[in-house]
Amino acid sequence: MAYYRRVGDVPPKRHTAHRDGEGRLYREELMGEEGFSSASSLLYHRGVPSALVDSTIWEIPDVATTPNHPLRHRHLRLHELFPKDTWASTDVVTGRRLILGNADVRLSYAVCTADSPLYRNATGDEIVYIESGEATVETIFGALHARQGDYVILPTSTTHRWLPKGEGPLRAYIIEATGHIAPPKRYLSRYGQFLEHAPYCERDLHGPTDVLQATGTDVEVLVKHRTSRGLAGTRMVYAEHPFDVVGWDGCLYPFTFNVHDFEPITGRVHQPPPVHQVFEGNNFVVCNFVPRKVDYHPQSIPVPYYHSNVDSDEIMFYCGGNYEARRGSGIGQGSVSVHPGGYAHGPQPLAYERSIGVEFFDELAVMVDTFRPLELGEGGQACEDPAYAWTWAGRHA
Repeated sequence: MAYYRRVGDVPPKRHTAHRDGEGRLYREELMGEEGFSSASSLLYHRGVPSALVDSTIWEIPDVATTPNHPLRHRHLRLHELFPKDTWASTDVVTGRRLILGNADVRLSYAVCTADSPLYRNATGDEIVYIESGEATVETIFGALHARQGDYVILPTSTTHRWLPKGEGPLRAYIIEATGHIAPPKRYLSRYGQFLEHAPYCERDLHGPTDVLQATGTDVEVLVKHRTSRGLAGTRMVYAEHPFDVVGWDGCLYPFTFNVHDFEPITGRVHQPPPVHQVFEGNNFVVCNFVPRKVDYHPQSIPVPYYHSNVDSDEIMFYCGGNYEARRGSGIGQGSVSVHPGGYAHGPQPLAYERSIGVEFFDELAVMVDTFRPLELGEGGQACEDPAYAWTWAGRHA
């Protein structure tokens, strides 16, 4: 983030004494990326933000992975992972199940109605896409309202918790980076402002508007972090509540962006996936395919041409409408297709010609392309459709 925001009570000059009405000094905390050379914010606490009283092991959800070998296209049916009788005992943090992962990014899924514990991911930024339902996301910066179609962007080490709301369950597709996530550089000026050709802008990003000023003692926070042997978890207990912040300002904070605020870029003939890009991280990109008018040339073929992504794996999460290119393959709401680098994929044979003359696609999908191979997590292995790889040939294994 490069967009300044100020919330709550902050002093006129940074790194100067800031006191409450009774003269008590607030504690200033700098939260910043890349040492002191990138985006940061200054938060003002009533208590001491580093005051720990306990630290014990937290067993994080299973992050073991299995190679995609033998190499094949795969179809994962995420809606099979969480039967209705598990929703009340599942939360977005401890109940998420790993679908796919590598050293750069992990993709997980959760369906839940339970509140999460306080949580901090110290390994990288998180994007949580809300497939359905709604929630309040309480953070050290204040609260966010998350609704269907929202991306919730949580910077590294943002202490937060998820509180689902409403009648239905919260369905959350979680993208965890090992590093930071940002808008594509080609959308931004050299000073960080969205340019006129960008498909979204600052007005579409919604950050906290007020601080929480919570109180409490001996408050537990679950922390995911790195060790020399990989990912691990620690259960930290703080002397005072981390949400005791009275104000903050800066350019680093959580925010939401709704997929329906993305303005699609179209052309006379089929446009390649980079026009759908919404975010980028280290060795991966995030794209969204939204309802849109398609190609204008009278002989255009609106569905994608067959293509071999020789340098990347393509992961598509289908979350609305009817994805024209894969109609007839078994893909539906809640599906994830895994098209690995190394050989071709594309539309169903009948979809290729059927799309000629079509003027509008009513589809919604979130795509993650990675530049290192992805492996299958336990959740991905548990919900695979074994017949998918052979659907282009009209055969079954």
